[in-house]
Amino acid sequence: MPKPLPLIQPVPNAEACCAPLTEAPLTAEQAEELAVRLKAIADPTRLRLLSLMLASPDMQACTCDLTEPLGLTQPTITHHLRKLAAAGLVVPERRVGNFTYYRVVGEALAGLAAILAPVTAA
Repeated sequence: MPKPLPLIQPVPNAEACCAPLTEAPLTAEQAEELAVRLKAIADPTRLRLLSLMLASPDMQACTCDLTEPLGLTQPTITHHLRKLAAAGLVVPERRVGNFTYYRVVGEALAGLAAILAPVTAA
């Protein structure tokens, strides 16, 4: 009998969780949400996955197209993509057969960049 996997609660939306760090201190809840996203991209494999998808047409790729460039198995690629999806950074779309395409949520990456970007003097 297969062992059921625990459910991961996804980040509610792709919008930025908070104002830029230079504007206001984070609340505990905002820090938790931001940490989920930062932890998701703080992995070399996930950064490479994002890079491959961002360089692809429509910022998306099939899991089957990501195994060879990374030299990893499909289950490993799927694991990493699910972590990115739980953080709200990519969204899956099941297509013909067992093919799943993942698309980068550009707004989520832009939101992270806006939160972390320091204010520069004009």
